[in-house]
Amino acid sequence: MPIFYLRKLSGDRRTSAANHHLGLSLTFIAGAVNAGGFLAVGQYTSHMTGIVSALTDNLATSRLAAVVAGLGAVVAFVAGAAYSAILINWGRHHRMHSRYAYPLLWEAMLLLCFGLMGGYLEMHQTAILPVTVMLLCFIMGLQNAIISKISNSEIRTTHMTGIITDIGIELGKIFYINSQEESQRYKPVRPNKARLKLLVSLLISFFCGGTAGALGFKYIGYSATIPLAVFLVLLALVPLVDDVRTRTRVLKRHRLHERRDKL
Repeated sequence: MPIFYLRKLSGDRRTSAANHHLGLSLTFIAGAVNAGGFLAVGQYTSHMTGIVSALTDNLATSRLAAVVAGLGAVVAFVAGAAYSAILINWGRHHRMHSRYAYPLLWEAMLLLCFGLMGGYLEMHQTAILPVTVMLLCFIMGLQNAIISKISNSEIRTTHMTGIITDIGIELGKIFYINSQEESQRYKPVRPNKARLKLLVSLLISFFCGGTAGALGFKYIGYSATIPLAVFLVLLALVPLVDDVRTRTRVLKRHRLHERRDKL
């Protein structure tokens, strides 16, 4: 990928096109982690609806251990989103080019941890499984908050319910017939074709990511997360380097002024 494209993709200066492209990339990652993670831990971790529903079922049937595990997953997802917001706000207050890249780098490191701990998980599955589920939920919360902050909640990457609902809404607008009488009295119903295209693209990206993640985990195991982590580092790298260069220039100027003052 060209450097200027990567800078626009995860840098601090945002455009709608950059938001959409980053959203598609992260949706692919979310699909891969969700599907591959299911094969690893037997649970989908990218959306909280199923986890909260399972939590209530387990509470009603007095399965307290499962209730505690479900609460841990929800808390981990919330914590991931909160930590992402902390990193982004800190970066904005310190005028960092990498305010959105830092959460991506954290996601990459955590995915790498998940991949590396795969062998240990298989040997101690009963004890480590709840912690692994919490780790994946934290990663998904972290990622979902990144694109939500960037796009002002226009784009979600870790769950498809809202996206599929919005696709249905836009299709309903397409097939709605505006009668002449209605058009004279009310504003005609018009679909947002650009938004529909984005929504369908996000759905396809999640599906492709899920397929890749499931096949990767099936054939190469936990190591399938390594390419995902490398891809996230690639997305985050250019703004991080920009910050290092900026800080280096500022430090050199500061030292130069100090030398002049001493003279």
